[in-house]
Amino acid sequence: MLDANIKTQLKAYLERVTQPIEIVASLDDGPKSKEMLELLHDVVEQSKLITLVERRDDDERKPSFSVGPRGGEARVRFAGLPMGHEFTSLILALLQAGGYPPKVEAEVIEQIRNLDVELNFETYISLSCHNCPDVVQALNLMAVLNPKIRHTMIDGALFQKEVEERQIMAVPTVYLNGEEFDQGRLELGQILAKVNTGAAARDARKLAEKAAFDVLVVGGGPAGAAAAIYAARKGIRTGVVAERFGGQVMDTMAIENFISVKYTEGPKLVAALEEHVKEYEVDVMNLQRVAAVVPGENLHEVKMENGASLRAKTVIVATGARWREMNVPGEKAFRGKGVAYCPHCDGPLFKGKRVAVIGGGNSGVEAAIDLAGVVAHVTLLEFADDLRADAVLQKKLYSLPNVSVIKSAQTTEVTGTDKVNGLVYKDRNTEQVHRVELEGIFVQIGLLPNTDFLKGTVELSRFGEVIVDAKGQTSVPGIFAAGDCTTVPYKQIIIAMGEGSKASLSAFDHLIRSSAPAM
Repeated sequence: MLDANIKTQLKAYLERVTQPIEIVASLDDGPKSKEMLELLHDVVEQSKLITLVERRDDDERKPSFSVGPRGGEARVRFAGLPMGHEFTSLILALLQAGGYPPKVEAEVIEQIRNLDVELNFETYISLSCHNCPDVVQALNLMAVLNPKIRHTMIDGALFQKEVEERQIMAVPTVYLNGEEFDQGRLELGQILAKVNTGAAARDARKLAEKAAFDVLVVGGGPAGAAAAIYAARKGIRTGVVAERFGGQVMDTMAIENFISVKYTEGPKLVAALEEHVKEYEVDVMNLQRVAAVVPGENLHEVKMENGASLRAKTVIVATGARWREMNVPGEKAFRGKGVAYCPHCDGPLFKGKRVAVIGGGNSGVEAAIDLAGVVAHVTLLEFADDLRADAVLQKKLYSLPNVSVIKSAQTTEVTGTDKVNGLVYKDRNTEQVHRVELEGIFVQIGLLPNTDFLKGTVELSRFGEVIVDAKGQTSVPGIFAAGDCTTVPYKQIIIAMGEGSKASLSAFDHLIRSSAPAM
């Protein structure tokens, strides 16, 4: 199961285990159980502190296995083989169950341990989902730290009957005590905030007590990270407030045009950005959503949705963009029930089914190619008369036997009952209306800037982008902007980083030319 190189790396990790661990496997006679047993034997061979118990007479999902302290209660379970992106989740579960301290702030650990309620989490994942491991690892950690919490990772592709019964059509999907808890990427702080109602008020108090910043960056993507680093290197008081550090890049799978790096993946790049930012004295306030920016004569006020306010001499807006929606009847109603935006994450849930991809640009054609290897049939619909994707991608697309391309197609409705069962589109040349029967729709039609909170504050373009000059200055002195939320053309990671750096240098120039006193 594991090659020699991975075994060597795993052995090195497991040397950090200080307490005996017991793995209890629930197995049947199927091929997946045999694969799981092979994996677990490979794991056990790497440490004398790990033992394996095989069970075939219990009522647990099969194949699955629990990880816990030997002689103690195991509260972490993997239903399916935690390979692919989830292999790291397995390693961390072993380390934490074996006494290795988690790399989490002491305050967060205390919050988890103080939760005084029975919480039984189940997370449905796909092994190709790069957002799922963060959720799995956060809930595993909570289960390790608190005896009242349990968590099971469930591979949706392996336990398809459950997926059908619970009508799960997006990952990660988390259930709590048998009821749907949340969908999509979640960080540990977000989960704690949902189960611990006092957390939000505590966060608001902490934010309100902070002193004014010289530079406050709103947004934690590539532009925001670059701006923060450039500001901190000037020795000035710098803060970053972000709804999700990494932003849209966290949802990007393959990155092959980041100069000097031939290939990387979004989560890896974000981890590197975060590590670089933390090399400096930057106050990173993650999982915080900004509600408004109020310009001031000496200090600008950044109002948060939790009721707190931050103050800063200069503000750099780097809030990026989000997936553009079709805005047709049925889209919102069936989001997570057949309407999806991430083919890498949710594609495996549609194995053997019929899906549509909306959009004929590079992202849409890449999605169709990717999905064609998993689903029964892909119908790609493009509004324009021709596809806009690169020629090499179009050539690959048209070579696939289970892909149909419909051009000049305007999607007008998503249909379904409890989940998607089709879509309706209009032929823009003939005005004829057609219906396509299918089970999934992947929307890939570009991005919208995250600037709703700036309406009436700074000048925006008709597309909602922040209008900036060559130095990243907005229409309001002391407020700058950078990255995909601005009018700067070509929404690329490397361009966003450059623009973030430029905006930071402009903010510093503004500060040294200003006589605004610190408060």
